Amino acid sequence: DTTLETLDSLSLCNMFLDEMAKQAFETLLQIFAQSSVLLKLTSCCQSIVPKPSAKQSTKVKKQTGKKGEPEREKPGVESMRKRNRLRSIVGMTMYNQATQEIAKPSELLTSVRAYMTVLQSIENYVQIDITRVFNNVLLQQTQHLDSHGEPTITSLYTNWYLETLLRQVSNGHIAYFPAMKAFVNLPTENELTFNAEEYSDISEMRALSELLGPYGMKFLSESLMWHISSQVAELKKLVVENVEVLTQMRTSFDKPDQMAALFKRLSSVDSVLKRMTIIGVILSFRSLAQEALRDVLSYHIPFLVSSIEDFKDHIPRETDMKVAMNVYELSSAAGLPCEIDPALVVALSSQKSENISPEEEYKIACLLMVFVAVSIPTLASNVMSQYSPAIEGHCNNIHCLAKAINQIAAALFTIHKGSIEDRLKEFLALASSSLLKIGQETDKTTTRNRESVYLLLDMIVQESPFLTMDLLESCFPYVLLRNAYHAVYKQSVTSSA
Repeated sequence: DTTLETLDSLSLCNMFLDEMAKQAFETLLQIFAQSSVLLKLTSCCQSIVPKPSAKQSTKVKKQTGKKGEPEREKPGVESMRKRNRLRSIVGMTMYNQATQEIAKPSELLTSVRAYMTVLQSIENYVQIDITRVFNNVLLQQTQHLDSHGEPTITSLYTNWYLETLLRQVSNGHIAYFPAMKAFVNLPTENELTFNAEEYSDISEMRALSELLGPYGMKFLSESLMWHISSQVAELKKLVVENVEVLTQMRTSFDKPDQMAALFKRLSSVDSVLKRMTIIGVILSFRSLAQEALRDVLSYHIPFLVSSIEDFKDHIPRETDMKVAMNVYELSSAAGLPCEIDPALVVALSSQKSENISPEEEYKIACLLMVFVAVSIPTLASNVMSQYSPAIEGHCNNIHCLAKAINQIAAALFTIHKGSIEDRLKEFLALASSSLLKIGQETDKTTTRNRESVYLLLDMIVQESPFLTMDLLESCFPYVLLRNAYHAVYKQSVTSSA
């Protein structure tokens, strides 16, 4: 009898403790919700209460057996470890795959911090290291998949930036404004459901870096590079289609008449420029992400970042390339810009074909730069190629070509062990010669934005660590650049008035 009474007492105690735990958990959730609302009110956010995720709002129907009766749970189910409630962080992104809507990184960061503040209050009553638990959960969110094999905030934001924001840039609905260091919506007939600037300015990119961390930002970079490598693969196909003409143009840049005749035989010129522009846009976005990562890490680990930066800046020129690439990889992981992008080198290295010899691959890389150089003058006929001093770029994003040309050349000729400086000098000579030719044309349609395209040469040199203004002066008279700047600024004032 005494034993039975003891068991009954223990059972009642367990029930009472379970009920207390449930009530405490529900109370914590309510405190978190109120704290989240309060934080969002203080930051003047429009959305006060976060929407429930699709998984939370969908009720799962019970499975039925053959006779229509609810299927009974198998023995031992009660002992299985259930999913930690902290995975619900993914639900805070409010990601909607159908409408491609997602919370701004700063909103998610605010919610996560509010959640953590509330949970840390538990440490006042029980001996639980909430910070350690939370760090473990957030560390999983910096990977592509969590421990349960489900998408994380890293994969959701990576897919959204690639498939939604950057895709709309390619469609001509969004432009990159260097002056603002952000992507901005362009006035179009079909208005977008989101404001690109609210997702890509420096504060949002810093919030994204805080959430994803170095691991998540590395995954984002690798995904961006995969898209670039696919574009380069298509560009190489276009080069192969025009290999004979490009080979002749490479050695005939000082013969204007012959160059004009050869240019008419080229095919897919517009496609080459469009693909290179897309590459430049992706690299510009990555540059914003890297800058934000560097700012975040400089705040958290300033001494380590400064040491890495000092190490990178003092690499001797005669250092072996493999050693230099290791240093660049370390620097890139800290968000520091590098002369040669290690992630781009890795992505493009995987494109080596067994059916093509290394010499042929190197030739294709050289002819790709020739193709881009002789195609640049065609941009002058595009209405959208007008340079805007207010944004320090062009609305059709051709200013991103400067970053694309320099980084693609640096990566390709690192892979093929060629001279980056020599190939960029050759590019500059071909591009200058081609642009000087349109300066003699009188057709207003083909030269409507000639001065705006002239400025691309200056942008390419300013962006490049391998080219100098003295070299540009030897190929393209600086007086033409000065007059071009004067013309576009004057045109900008006239149009605004």
